[in-house]
This record gives sequence, C-alpha cells and structure tokens, in this order.
Amino acid sequence: MSQSLSRALVILGMLGEETRSLDQLATALDVHKTTVLRLLRTMEADRFVQHDAEHKYVLGSRFFELANRALEQRDVRTVARPHLAALNISTGQTIHLATFESGEAVYIDKFDATQSVRMYSRIGKPAPLHCTAVGKVLVSARPRAEQIDIAHRIEYSRFTERTIDTPERYLAELQLVADQGFAEDHEEHESFVNCVGVPIRNGTGETVAAVSMSVPDMLLDHAQVLGTLPEIVDVAAAISADLGWKPGSETQL
Repeated sequence: MSQSLSRALVILGMLGEETRSLDQLATALDVHKTTVLRLLRTMEADRFVQHDAEHKYVLGSRFFELANRALEQRDVRTVARPHLAALNISTGQTIHLATFESGEAVYIDKFDATQSVRMYSRIGKPAPLHCTAVGKVLVSARPRAEQIDIAHRIEYSRFTERTIDTPERYLAELQLVADQGFAEDHEEHESFVNCVGVPIRNGTGETVAAVSMSVPDMLLDHAQVLGTLPEIVDVAAAISADLGWKPGSETQL
C-alpha cells in the first residue's frame, strides 16, 4: 500500500509539471503499464487526474479543490510570525502585521523594538486608514470603487501636521502606493516616527495583510528608513511564498 501511495504521489508531481502519457509515466516510474494504469484509474475515479482525447493525463479538478482549501486554511499570523520575529531581531525595530477586517485595518501581531521607545499600537487595535503605512497598503489593494467609498466616509483626524486631511489627497496617495508597491507614514500618525509598509499576498495574488516597520527618527531618519525597504520587501515576499503566492501566477499551491 505504501509503495502504491508513493507511486501515486510521484505521478501527481509529474503531472503538476506537464501532461504525460501512460507510456511516459510507466517509463519514468520503471514499472509495468498495467500498474500505472491501475493507479491512474483509481485517481481518475476521485477526480485527482483526468485524460484527454489523446490519452494524455493531467491533474484533475479534485486536486485543485484541495489546493484552494489548503491555501484558505493557512493562517497568515501563524505563517508570518517567524519571519516577523527574524525581521525584528535583525533590525531591532517595531514590526507590525495588519489585516483588513470589517472596513478597518487591524493589528494582528506586533514585535516591539528591542531598545527604542515603544509605539502606541497594540494587537487588536485598529490602525487609522489615512495615515498609517499598513492602512494605506490594505486600502490600496481594494477595488477602486471601494477605495473611493472609504475615502469619503473616513474621518480625517489630524495626528500631526503631515496627516492627510482630504479624500482627494488620500486617493492620490492610494494610487501612489499601488504604483510603487509600498506605503509610507512619514511622521503622519506619530510625530518623529517614520514607517514603511509592504503587502502580503496569498496564493491567488490577493493582498491579505500588510507588514510594516516603524522607527523613531532619533534612530533613523526618513531616508534611512526607506533604505530598509528591500529587507521588508524580502520578508513580505517570503511570507507570501509560504501562503502560496508566486509572482506572475494567479493561483499557486
């Protein structure tokens, strides 16, 4: 039984790369065609594989159903945590993870700076959409019509002199974030604090979270914080890859 299971898994892996004929599969496995055919028929009955008119085998619909469920079951906080911890250790700065829930950007994880002053943010607390890097990243990923609706219904509380205060400025900022692939909070939410945020995507390419790093300017000035962007982008890409995302593909396992 274990040998049959092993062969079936090898077949699925091969079909994930390209279509194969019965002869090709038998040759690759170095077994008789009847053995491979028996496995294929079993998997075909459960929709894990299917064959076309030329008797070339491909992955079946059941396989993709399970793949999509597997992607949905991956909890972004659990997947992201070791990556965020490593970023926190390497930079020594405050790291946030946020998701878009019920029209708000909500912090779902946080690693405090190892030495500098702690940020006001806390897990479970909403982040202002108009003046935080995570808020801008998450809203910029929404459909444009929804962005416009959000821009005209949120309150533009002014936290600092740099805080965005009109729907027009906010929508322009969201377009900039979408174009450049990251967001800034340049002393907009807290005076003397700069922040950069990057999207995290799942296997379908949907932005499901945002990771950010916040730094008081007594430690790093605005330009220096922007200089850390490649490291944050790399972390976001690693988390996204663990969630099944691959650049250039709409759906990945």
